[in-house]
Amino acid sequence: MKRLVCVLLVLMLAVGLAPTFAQDASTVNIALQQEPDTLSPLYTAMWFAATVQDLIHAPLWFIDNNLNLVPTIAAEIPSTENGGISADGTVITVKLRPDAVWSDGTPLTAADYVFTYDMTLAETNTVSSRFPYDEKVASVVAADPQTLVVTYNEPYAAWYSNLFNYVLPAHILQPVFDADGTLDNADWNRNPDVVSGPFVLEAWEPGSHMSFVPNANYYAGQAKVAGFYVRFVPDDATVVSSLIAGDSDVGTFIAAGDTPALTEGGNIEVVLVPSGYNEGWFFNLRDSGHPALDDVNVRRALVMLFNRDQINADLNLGLVQTGSSFWENTPYQRPDAAPIPYDPAMAAQLLDEAGWVDSNGDGTRDKDGVELVLRYVTNQRQLRKDIQAIVQQEFEAAGVGVDIQNFDSDIFFASYGEGGPVSIGEYDIAEYSATSSFPDPDSSRFLCTQIPTDEKPDGENDTGLCLPELDALFAEQARTVDINARIAIFHQIDQIMFDQVAWTNVWYDPDLWAINTRITNTLVSGADPLWNAVNWEISS
Repeated sequence: MKRLVCVLLVLMLAVGLAPTFAQDASTVNIALQQEPDTLSPLYTAMWFAATVQDLIHAPLWFIDNNLNLVPTIAAEIPSTENGGISADGTVITVKLRPDAVWSDGTPLTAADYVFTYDMTLAETNTVSSRFPYDEKVASVVAADPQTLVVTYNEPYAAWYSNLFNYVLPAHILQPVFDADGTLDNADWNRNPDVVSGPFVLEAWEPGSHMSFVPNANYYAGQAKVAGFYVRFVPDDATVVSSLIAGDSDVGTFIAAGDTPALTEGGNIEVVLVPSGYNEGWFFNLRDSGHPALDDVNVRRALVMLFNRDQINADLNLGLVQTGSSFWENTPYQRPDAAPIPYDPAMAAQLLDEAGWVDSNGDGTRDKDGVELVLRYVTNQRQLRKDIQAIVQQEFEAAGVGVDIQNFDSDIFFASYGEGGPVSIGEYDIAEYSATSSFPDPDSSRFLCTQIPTDEKPDGENDTGLCLPELDALFAEQARTVDINARIAIFHQIDQIMFDQVAWTNVWYDPDLWAINTRITNTLVSGADPLWNAVNWEISS
C-alpha cells in the first residue's frame, strides 16, 4: 500500500463544543478533515491515516520533496555498487542503522522486519493489503541484526517505492499474536505506545484530536518543535477559516476555490505539490454492482453525462484540469491522451443502444424490469458532496437515477474485513482520490488477484476489473528495469484502462498545501508528506 503526501493543520469544531487550540506556541497545529481509522499501517489504505503515521512510523527510507530516497532506518540506499542489489536484480540487501531503536529504547533489528512480513502474510490478520509481499516476494530473512535480505521471485522495478514503508515492533506485538492468533484487535492499533518515528502518540480523543510529542530515542535526534496537535475538522469551510484566523498552521486537501481567500492576508503560502493523485470515479464491476455497469458502453455514457470541465472551471476555479489517465502528467500516460468528452446526446444514444430506455414512463431508464438507479458514494468532503448534487441533476435529466450516499471517512475507507462500503462492493460509483506507488507507477488496484473476497479479504481492487491481458502487462512492467521499455508497457496498460472505463479521471489532483509562514523548513513531498517533520521549526 502506498505512502502518501502531506500535513495538515488545526482547528476543530466538535459537536456542541467550542474549538480550543494547543496552548504552546511551539506546537504545530494541524487540522484534518478526516480522522484516521487506525494508527496501524497493516489495517488502512486511508491517505490521512498514512500521513499521520509518517510522524510515528519510520520507513527504511523516506522519499523527499525532490523525489530522492533519504535513508532513515536503512543505513544506505541499496545499489548494485554497494552490493545492495544482486546482479540479477532479485535480491535486495538492506543494511540497517546500528543506532536505530524503538521509542522504549529496545534495539530495532532485521528481526522486526521479518516479523512485519510474517504479520502481513498471516491469514488470521485481516489486513488492508498484502501486495507486493504476497505476489512478488519469495522470502525475507534477517542475515544478522543489522542486515535484512529480501528475495523477489523475479526482478521487481518498484521495490524502492513499497519495500517496508513501516515496521512493527516484534517485542510488543509477537506476544499479542501468540496469545490471540491475530493482531486485528490489538490495542496497539489505536494506541501505538512503542514506535520507530520521530514522534510518539501522546493522546487520541476519538472525534476530537490527536497529540504527538518528540521521541527522545529517535536516531536522528529530538524534533525541533514541541509537538504536533491534530484536530479533526470534517467541515472544509471551518478548516479554511481557521487557517485565515491563524488558529491553524497548516492545512491540505484544500479546495482550489479557497486559495484566493487563503493567500489574501499574506501570512499563508499555498503550494501545489504533484503526488500522483487523481480524483476519480470507480465503477463497481462486481456482482454487487448495478447490472448496467457490466456494459462498457453504459459506463462510457455515464462519463459523457458528467460535465467534468465545468466542475473544474466552476468549483475548482480552473486550477486543476480534467485528466484522462491514472498516470496523468507522467511519462507513463499514453501518448496524445484526451479525456472522454462531455456529450449528453451521444450518451443518450449509447444508453438507448444498450437497451436502457424509459419503458414505463416514470422518467427513469430501465431494462428487463430493472430501473437505472445508481448508488453514488463518497465521504463527507464538501466539494465531493457538491459534485454529487450536480451529477444527480445531470443524470436525472438523462433518465438515470442517482442514490447519493455519504459516509464518515473512517467508514468509507475501511477495509473489506471492516465492512467498508467500497471494499465490500456496496456502491455503483465511488468517488475519491487515488494514486500508484508514487513516484513509481506500479499499482495493484486493477489486478484480478487483488479483488477482495470473503476468502481473500485483502486487496485494493474494489472495482472488480479482471482482465488476464491487463494482469500480464502489469506483471511484465514490474519485472522490466529498462525505463523506456517500461514506459512503453504502461502506454499499453493505460490504453486498456481508458478503453475499459472501470475508472475515470475527474481531475488531476496535486496536493494543495496551505502553510502559515511562522512554520519554516516545511519541505513538502508528494510521496511522504511528513518526511521532514523532525526538522520543522517555528519562527519567533
